[in-house]
Amino acid sequence: MTREVLLLVEKCSHCISYYDIASGNREASVALPDFPHEFVVDPQGRHAYIGHYGVETSGHLGEGGHSILQLDIAARAVVHTLDLSPYRRVHGLQMDRLGRLYALSESSATLLVFDRPAHATAPDRAVPAGGIKSHLFALSADGECAYTMNLLSHTVVKVWPHDPCRPPLACHPGSKPEGNCLSEDQRTLYVSNRLDNTLAAIDTQDMRVRLCVASRPDATRIYRAHDGSLLVTNYGDRSLSVVDPSSLRELRNIRLDARPIALSLHPTQALAFVSMDDDRLGYLDLNTYGFERWVRTQREPDVSRVLVL
Repeated sequence: MTREVLLLVEKCSHCISYYDIASGNREASVALPDFPHEFVVDPQGRHAYIGHYGVETSGHLGEGGHSILQLDIAARAVVHTLDLSPYRRVHGLQMDRLGRLYALSESSATLLVFDRPAHATAPDRAVPAGGIKSHLFALSADGECAYTMNLLSHTVVKVWPHDPCRPPLACHPGSKPEGNCLSEDQRTLYVSNRLDNTLAAIDTQDMRVRLCVASRPDATRIYRAHDGSLLVTNYGDRSLSVVDPSSLRELRNIRLDARPIALSLHPTQALAFVSMDDDRLGYLDLNTYGFERWVRTQREPDVSRVLVL
């Protein structure tokens, strides 16, 4: 008999936790080094790879962490640690459809690639991210192209991790680009510019900014829902926006009483799990845009992923 579990990083409780989706109960937590942030799950659902960012937010000073932690999901245990020194503040993480792992070092502005991450002891390749303070990135499904969000150079840069001689292609969509999401056909990259309060649509072929419109204050993350609409988390006015991908026009705004940190989508249902900065997790019905329930979490719930165990 299978059941659904939400894997959730709780970065200020310094752990990753398992929540039973049906009951909302926290079943287990696995201790991690201080301030883990992003994580990804391999295509087989066997392992999660968790970046040790090592400081609370991108605005905090400090060297940060220098490792990726490999979690055996079924065993609920960290089974391997990849030491990435001298690459620090490991934040953005993605996997391609072949199971290769990509990790972004913010402090070094370097994209690291692991061809066989479950057996890796070091990166197989490293590519300059093309900007400064490289925080997050989008990845093509085949892993051939990556799009880095560079907070301090205010650029989005297209790089080719497996073609190191190919020059990067940069654009300036606005100030402090951070949130990002590729369209289903991967021809458009949607980006939120936190300091400008704008959303931009970038042509991934030539990195031309096709459209830029005003957003809610401090839009931080963008996700593509199953119906094609974009879900945007807004720190500034404590809300979620539902956005039309063609015009970037807001279709609906969902007011909240705390800041939404991140969300994840159920793989088959019209349901999103929204992590809040008041240590709650909300179950958002994407048909009615109402919250079905709220679950109390540990400190600073962040990135999550639905698993079938």
